[in-house]
Amino acid sequence: MVTQYMLGNEVIARACLEANIDFAGGYPGTPSSEVIDWLRHQKERDFYVEWSVNEKVAFENALAAAWTGVRSLVTMKHVGLNVAADPLMTSAYTGVSGGFVILSADDPYAHSSQNEQDSRLYAHFARLPCLDPATLQEAHGMMRDAFEISEKFSLPVIFRPTTRICHSKSDVELGDVGTEHREGHFERNPQQYVVVPAHTRVLHKKLNEKQKPLSEYLVEAGYNTCELRGKTAIITSGIAASYVSELIPDDVSLAKIGGYPIDEEWLGEFVRQHEMVLVVEELAPVVEEVVRQVAGNVVVHGKKDGCMPYEGELDPASVALAMKKAGFVPTREYPQVTPVPNIPPRSPILCAGCGHRATFYAMKRVFKDAIFPSDIGCYTLGIQLGGVDTTICMGASVTVASGIAHSGEKRDVICTIGDSTFLHTGINGLLNAVYNGANMTVVILDNRITAMTGHQPNPNTGETATGVKTPPVSLESLCRSCGVDFVEVVHSYDLTGTLNALKAAKEEKGVRVIISKQACVISERRAKIKRKHFEVDAERCTGCGLCLKYGCPAIEFRDEKAVVTELCSGCGVCAEICPVGAIRMEGRQ
Repeated sequence: MVTQYMLGNEVIARACLEANIDFAGGYPGTPSSEVIDWLRHQKERDFYVEWSVNEKVAFENALAAAWTGVRSLVTMKHVGLNVAADPLMTSAYTGVSGGFVILSADDPYAHSSQNEQDSRLYAHFARLPCLDPATLQEAHGMMRDAFEISEKFSLPVIFRPTTRICHSKSDVELGDVGTEHREGHFERNPQQYVVVPAHTRVLHKKLNEKQKPLSEYLVEAGYNTCELRGKTAIITSGIAASYVSELIPDDVSLAKIGGYPIDEEWLGEFVRQHEMVLVVEELAPVVEEVVRQVAGNVVVHGKKDGCMPYEGELDPASVALAMKKAGFVPTREYPQVTPVPNIPPRSPILCAGCGHRATFYAMKRVFKDAIFPSDIGCYTLGIQLGGVDTTICMGASVTVASGIAHSGEKRDVICTIGDSTFLHTGINGLLNAVYNGANMTVVILDNRITAMTGHQPNPNTGETATGVKTPPVSLESLCRSCGVDFVEVVHSYDLTGTLNALKAAKEEKGVRVIISKQACVISERRAKIKRKHFEVDAERCTGCGLCLKYGCPAIEFRDEKAVVTELCSGCGVCAEICPVGAIRMEGRQ
């Protein structure tokens, strides 16, 4: 046994090695991304790792591996589970032979997400076990044991860390890396794996029969625990349990839920020994609803009576406030933190030299009064440049654009989507738009990487998760094979060329595609690619501010003149924009 200071996602990944994992796949999404990133770079255990093109593909690959008897993992963020929901629901019917763990990382407060959905509801919906760690040490133990639970009940297991678990650091006691390796072998069993109606009806009954022994096991194994200490109680789960542990008085009983489904008989017996209980959990009232079902005449406080918030991330201060509302006296005081007044807000912004900025600038120049659907990625920050009107989910820019185009809207519709997102779910939308004759322009922002989530490779990069070189997919050929006749490839830093391509697209009808290429500036920096910086001739600068409106963080105004700072990456787009030629490459006259 060794103790090591580690990031939560590293702890989770390490636990997979200890559990003898032989297959791992996923699609990057904060806060889950580092799990696969750590697994693909570690050297302690040899097994198969992939970044898949989307979560549904990743899920089905990992599920199939589990059907052959090997232990497999699939990772995603909570909204990615929506993409994988189709196979998720049916996998509960088919079950698995090898351990199969579904890591779905939730994001309370939506730190980097479009919603705050709760993956525990998917577990309830699919009737699958779900493990909900409160600490990094628990995350390690739960992930290590999840594969055994999966095999014990022949069910996939959902593992639900939140952002605070994934991205915190702590000392964690680790075990030894597993040395067992299994070789997959698929046993034909049509009654189990071919879900035609006759088989499904039988499988559904078997799934329901597993629920009671599963809920009882989670108590017996110590995932769900309780301690009687008084006439009032707090029932908590996940990371919220860590906050409660800092605040709960000695004479208040405590029940901690780390696994689902909850044994209602066990919970009911605990609840009914109290006069009043408070349920503390993040996001949906999953535990609270079960508590209320078994409470009888016991007073229950939680989300449904306003003691706890439905939305956002909890912390010790908010938990202390909820305890006071319910009549408890927290053992510590946490003053509410208020921001210092009059500090200017700093909005998220595209990096200095980002090729997306130049493309958005050109789009706004050519399509002045257009509608701009966009997608999930760095380029969502194009909202700061007026180039993003909608963002819903992966791939939706193309389909939203198509829907608007068919609605009778008279304005031009021009959507943006990244290369990884296009390969994730954009292709089907493009195919549908062409098939149904939409009148729209699609701009694929090709920066050669899945940048926003940590620079993971994708089929457009020409490299697998483990660094194996593969032929990069041709986005141009993909678009043409979908039936698009107008496909133009431009380079983002070539402002004139981009403007000309957009003008040509505006004159055409039907679906037009422009692929705007420029490698991510962070990727270039890591690859030691350097360009000469630019500078401003103060004598020529008129202080018009046009370069400042471009929005590059490398450009500042001092003494009513533009200044290019050390953040400059050398893209040179600002020099093309300057109406008086005051910006030039360093060392040039």
